[in-house]
Amino acid sequence: MKSYKCKNIRNIALVGHGGSGKTALAEALVFKSGGSDRLGRVPEGNTVCDYDPEEIKRKISLNTSLAYAEWKDVKINIADTPGQFDFIGGMYEGIRAAETVIIALPAKDGVQVGTIKAYNETVRQGKARVFAVTKTDEENADFGKALEGIEAQFGSSARPVIIPGGDGVLVNLLTMKAHKYDKAGNRSETALPAGDFKSLRSKLAEAVAETDEALMERFFESEGEDFTDGEFAKGVRDGLVQGVIAPVICCSAETLLGIDMILDLIADSFPAADETDGERSGDARIKYDESAPLAAYIFKTLADPFVGKMSFVKIITGSLSAKAEPTNSRTGETERFGKILALRGKKQDELTEAFAGDIVAVTKLDATTGDALCAASKIVGFNPVEFPVPCFFRAVSVKGKGDEGKISNALGRIIEEDLTLSYANNAETHQRVLGGLGEQHLDVAVSKMRNKFGVEVELSEPIIAYRETIRKKVVNIEGKHKKQSGGAGQFGVVIMEFEPHAGDELIFEERVFGGSVPKQFFPAVEKGLRESVEHGVLAGYPVVRLKATLVDGKYHPVDSKEIAFVQAARLAFKEGVKEASPCLLEPILSMKILVGDENTGDVMGIVNKRRGAVLGTNPAGGGMTVIEAEMPQAETSDFALVILQMTKGMGSFTQKFARYQELPQNLEAEVIANAPKRENN
Repeated sequence: MKSYKCKNIRNIALVGHGGSGKTALAEALVFKSGGSDRLGRVPEGNTVCDYDPEEIKRKISLNTSLAYAEWKDVKINIADTPGQFDFIGGMYEGIRAAETVIIALPAKDGVQVGTIKAYNETVRQGKARVFAVTKTDEENADFGKALEGIEAQFGSSARPVIIPGGDGVLVNLLTMKAHKYDKAGNRSETALPAGDFKSLRSKLAEAVAETDEALMERFFESEGEDFTDGEFAKGVRDGLVQGVIAPVICCSAETLLGIDMILDLIADSFPAADETDGERSGDARIKYDESAPLAAYIFKTLADPFVGKMSFVKIITGSLSAKAEPTNSRTGETERFGKILALRGKKQDELTEAFAGDIVAVTKLDATTGDALCAASKIVGFNPVEFPVPCFFRAVSVKGKGDEGKISNALGRIIEEDLTLSYANNAETHQRVLGGLGEQHLDVAVSKMRNKFGVEVELSEPIIAYRETIRKKVVNIEGKHKKQSGGAGQFGVVIMEFEPHAGDELIFEERVFGGSVPKQFFPAVEKGLRESVEHGVLAGYPVVRLKATLVDGKYHPVDSKEIAFVQAARLAFKEGVKEASPCLLEPILSMKILVGDENTGDVMGIVNKRRGAVLGTNPAGGGMTVIEAEMPQAETSDFALVILQMTKGMGSFTQKFARYQELPQNLEAEVIANAPKRENN
C-alpha cells in the first residue's frame, strides 16, 4: 500500500451516543472512497468496523476499530469508537489518536447524553470538533431542531456548513452550491433552493474572519462575499484548530447522502497533524515532524490468541519502517515487531514505512498501551490517556476443572486491550475480582475470555472483607495449655489483659514481675496472639485495634516449651475477645459522584438511604455537581447501575477505601451467617 506524508493525512474519530450512526458513517466513508465493494449495515453484521463476533451478535460497537479512506490523494484514518457508556474507554482512545473529532447525533433525536460526554472529552483533550447530524432522511428527522439543540448546548462556535435543502438536496455553505442526490448516492449540481442560506453563509463567513485579521477587515467591508473557496476552506481549518469553529454537517450513511461532500470537507478543511500543537510530553509539546527522530505512541492494544498482540500506533515524529528497532521509553528495551499494517477493520494492508501523523497497527510488540517507541538517539515519553476508572466489581471463578491456570493469563490479556477493566487477586478473600464500568462491560469481558481464550468463568458478588474488634477492656484472662502424653509434656499458663486501641495493628506488651513467665517465652506468646488475630471469634474475620498485655502466668522448668505458650496465648485470646464485647467492622468507601445539577438531590437521597453520609457538594461546571460522600462497601454493589439509570448515563463516580467503621448491630447476624467458612484455628 502507498505511504502518505503528514500533510496528506487526516485523522478523525467518530464519537457520540450509542445508536447515533457512527459505524454506519465510517462504513459509508470507506465505501464511497472505493475502499470496499459493498455498503455494509450494522443490523446485518457485515460492516467493516464492527467485525468482532461479540459486536456482530450484540449489534453495537464494543471496541475502537480502525479504517481508512483515500480521497483526493489524502489518507483519512478513521477511528470508529463505541457509544455505549460501558465501553466509553474506546472513545477516549479514539479521540486521543485523532486531530478532528466528528460527533455524530441523529436528526430525529438531536443532542443526547452521549453527545455531551463526547463533546466534553473532545474539549478536554483539546481536539478540533465537528457535529455530524446523521439519518437526515429518516421519518421524523428534523435537522433544524437538531441544530438548535447543538447551538443551545455547545454555543456559537457551532456553524452550519452542509445543510439540507429539501427533497434530496444538500447545500454547501462554503461554496454556496446545491447538490441533488439520487438513490445510489450520486450527486449533481442543482439550483440553490429557496431558503435563507445567505444569512447562514454570512454567519459562517464571520466565524472564518475571526481566524485571520486580514479576513476580518474584508468581512466588515463585504460580509465575506468576496472570500474565495480556498479562503473559506483555510478559515474553517484554522477555526477548527483554534477551537472557534465547530462545523455542523448533515448526512445519511444508509443512502450515501452527503458522504462525498463530507470526504471533500475532510480533505480540504480538516487539519493535518502538523497543523496542530502536537502531543503532550510532560509539560511540553512535541510537534509532528517527519524530519525528526522517530517517536510514536501506542494508544490501543488488541490481544488475539491466534494473531498475537496488535498495537495501534500514532507516529508523532520521524518515520517507522519495517526494519526499525525502536526503543521503548518506559522499559529502555529495544522493541522488535512483525509487520506494519494499515487496517480496514479486520482487513490488513502491509506497509514498508509510515510517516509522522499516520496511524498504523504493528504486530508482535512487547510494548503496552501508553508506551512510546523512540529512536535510540532521542528518548521521549507522552502523557497517557486518562481513562475512566472501574466502579462495578464482580468476583470471577472458573467453571471447568483444569482452567485455574488459564484464568490469570486470559484476564491479563483482556485487560491489556481494555484499560477501563481492572483485575485483582484478593489474598484475604481468595477471590479474583474483575472491575469495569458496568454489568454489560463485564459480561462482554467474560464472553471474550470464553471465545478468545477458551476459559469459562462465572461472576458473583465479591466477598466483603469485614474486620472484628473489641469495645471494652478485660483483665485477668487466663489461657492454660497442659498436655501430658508420656515422657516430656507441654505446660504454659498466661494471664492477659485485652483492650481496644486506635491503630489496626496488634500491640503486644508485657508487665510480668518475678519471672512467672520467663523472657524467652514472650515471643511465643506474641506469636500465638498474632496467629489468633487472623481469625476472630464472631465470623472468622481478622481482628484489628487490639492491644494485648501479658501480666502474669506460670511455667514448668521441664515441660514448658514455646509451643505451650503459643497455645496458651491462643486460648486466652479466644476467651478474652469473647468477654470484651466483640463487634464487626465494615469497610467504608470515600466517593466522588459527578452528576447533573438536576440529579443532585435524588442522588444524595440514595446515598442516605444506603447508610451513607454526604460530606459536601462542589460545582463542577457545565451544569454538573460533584457530591463528596462516604458509603459502606456493602451498599455499593449495584451503585454504578443506579447512577447510570438515574442520570441517564451522564453521571459517574470514583471510589476508594477510607476506613473501617462499626457495623450496626441489627446487621451483624446476617453478616455472620453469610461469612465464608474458614478452617478452625
